[in-house]
Formats: sequence, C-alpha cells, structure tokens
Amino acid sequence: MSEYILSSQEGAVLTLSLNRPDKYNAFVREMALALQAELARAQKDSKIRGVVLTGIGKAFCAGQDLAEATDPNGPELTKIVTEHYNPIIEAIRILEKPVVAAVNGVAAGAGANIALACDIVIASEAASFIQAFSKIGLIPDSGGTYTLLRLVGLQRASALMMLGDKVSASDALDMGMIYKLVAAEELMPVAQKVAGQLSQMPTLALARTKALLNASYQNDLKSQLALEDQYQTECGQSYDYREGTAAFLEKRKPEFKGE
Repeated sequence: MSEYILSSQEGAVLTLSLNRPDKYNAFVREMALALQAELARAQKDSKIRGVVLTGIGKAFCAGQDLAEATDPNGPELTKIVTEHYNPIIEAIRILEKPVVAAVNGVAAGAGANIALACDIVIASEAASFIQAFSKIGLIPDSGGTYTLLRLVGLQRASALMMLGDKVSASDALDMGMIYKLVAAEELMPVAQKVAGQLSQMPTLALARTKALLNASYQNDLKSQLALEDQYQTECGQSYDYREGTAAFLEKRKPEFKGE
C-alpha cells in the first residue's frame, strides 16, 4: 500500500484518493503503480461494486510530476506513458464496476484525461480541466485524443488541446464533458450517493453496458446490434434479471447481486 493512494470502503463502494496534496496530486511512478494495483483489486473483489476516484487537497490531479519526468535518473517519457498512464486508462475502462470521478479541483494533463475516462464525472464548482500538454511541447496522452473528442466534438477538442485553455466546471458541464456540477461541500456526499446507488444496481448489466459503450467506438451498427443481442441474452439468464422482474411483479425493492 502506497501513501500516495488512500483507500477506504463503505458498504460496496471503494473510494480511492490521490494523495500528494503538496504537489497538487501530480503523479510519480509509485503513485501510478499504486493506483493500478487498487483498480486491479477492485476488479477482483466481489464485495466492491462501485468506485469513487478523487483527490486530497485543492487539486484533483495536476498530471505528471515534471520533476520526475525531467530527472535523468527517473523513468523516460515513453516509459511514463506506457507503464504509468496507459494501464490506468485501460483499467478504468475495462473495470466491470462503475467508476465515478469526484473532481474537487484542477484536473490538468493526464489528470484531466484520467477523470474523463471514468464512467461518470461529477465536479465541484472549484474544479477545472486543462489539456496542458501543448504548453510544454507535448501531445495529449492518457487517452485524451480519444476521449475528449468524443465528448465535445472535433472543433472544441482541437481548440482545447492546442490552446491549452482552462475550462471551468460550469463550461465543462455546458460542453457535455462532465455529468454534474455541485457545490464544493456537496461533492463527496453526491459522488458517494451516486456510487452507492450504482453499487446496489444489477452490476452485471452495468458492466455489459460499459463494454457496449467501449465497443461502440469501433463497431458499425450491425456489429453493435449483434453485441447487444449477445449481452442481452447473457443478462436475461442472470440472477439479477430474475430478481428484478420478480421484485417488479411483487412490488418490492430488488436485491441485486451482480450475477
């Protein structure tokens, strides 16, 4: 367990907090590998049915710690991308549990794109999003050129990435970049409530929904319809489907198991 990732669980919801507040939660290798390990644990642990990702202090995440990136004894840039960030993005997208980003402050560079890779993004009024890469002569990584384009369209994504504009939480909401904007003091209660609600839902169906959304990026309509058929058949044979329909007919609250 690394001091850079704080982990706590309430009910079926795992909360992961980036914890380098003095560095605006900028990533170093130890922190990136620790987050990967926690996401892998969430995937394997059946008692975890939802995840919240947030930051400690004033920032969500300022991206890469440039002191590490420019240290001649530190990891090379290509290693930082391939071993630190790419596995985090992939882990979030394949995780068969909903991931809620609770963006409490600035999310810059890789920090912004990690947040946007989550299934649901909730931001406080203090949050902002910056594609800061161009300001230091780099291209957006951590899936930014993939995710942001699909959230806000080519024109806005191009401008935000090339100019490196700071996007307020309010503007991010208007652009469709995030799901919800809340007051700073309401951020964690709202994020925990959303994650808690998701954790009580039929998480097998939610996982297959997530897989379908992932697949839709490259599928044509015919392929997508075929995959919907496959997953609908699987879900129709699940305990959760039987429980959900029985509860509906019996006019009671269902108790889903994610199986």
